[in-house]
Amino acid sequence: MRKLMLGLAVAGVAFAGAAYAQDKNYTIGVSIPAADHGWTSGVVFHAERIAKKLMAEHPGLNVIVKTSPDAATQANAVQDLDTQGIDALVILPSDPDPLVNAIKEVKGKGKFVALVDRAPSNNDNSVRDLYVAGNNPALGEVAGKYIAEKTPDAEVVIIRGLPIPIDQQRQDGFDKGIAGSKVKVLDRQYGNWNRDDAFKVMQDYLTKYQKIDVVWCQDDDMAVGVLQAIEQAKRTDIKYVVAGAGSKDMVKKVMDGDKLIPVDVLYPPAMVGTAMELTAAALYDQVPVHGNYILDATLVTKDNAKDFYFPDSPF
Repeated sequence: MRKLMLGLAVAGVAFAGAAYAQDKNYTIGVSIPAADHGWTSGVVFHAERIAKKLMAEHPGLNVIVKTSPDAATQANAVQDLDTQGIDALVILPSDPDPLVNAIKEVKGKGKFVALVDRAPSNNDNSVRDLYVAGNNPALGEVAGKYIAEKTPDAEVVIIRGLPIPIDQQRQDGFDKGIAGSKVKVLDRQYGNWNRDDAFKVMQDYLTKYQKIDVVWCQDDDMAVGVLQAIEQAKRTDIKYVVAGAGSKDMVKKVMDGDKLIPVDVLYPPAMVGTAMELTAAALYDQVPVHGNYILDATLVTKDNAKDFYFPDSPF
């Protein structure tokens, strides 16, 4: 009987502790880029969706989502969130290195910091508690290996993203993927992860090179501009385009057997939601969520595309 009573007492304390944790008031600040293109619109969508979900699950939780168009504005947004008394910060930096000081200021006050997607040059425990990201090197490597295997003698043009660390990681991964093959890279230019800029870069490539076999661009949004440029130029030499992110439009093209988009590489904007969920777990459940959480860079093909097609998503 004594053991039973002791067990009930322990269970009662555990239940009370759980109830107390649920009753505690916490504030999570979420700082993300503005929806200036498809992928970031997906980030905003999922951040707002998960914020509502978490506040419904935890009555004492307040989640504040702030969007910013550039690094300077985002640094001010982080400082503003800090003054509002946040207990944790989830941040997807527009450009990580210029935001390091603002992030460290929050972390230096003992607040939990989850960094998403874009890591600074020194991505260590002095900057964040948790790092959630897609696999940037693998995104490039998966694309490179696919091209090397499908068209081993291909002449390729590349449209890069922005001159920030994750762009270089993707580029290094691509170079690793084609290493040892006869794939020849004709040119590499930045498209700024923007469909209009990618359209202009692709127009330049089409004028400059009379024969192009394959285009690799790091982002599905840029692929929209690339396809428009190819269509307008009526070029038939280009065998296909490989992009990345897993947007619903590109996944649908893969599903439908589109000749120019035979595959895509996943890099889901929903990762911000993963970081928010883990941050809430750290606050309420005291579970060990420190460290790195890296998502797979899955190759989307006609065989598996239906598993990654979400028609109601904005991206």
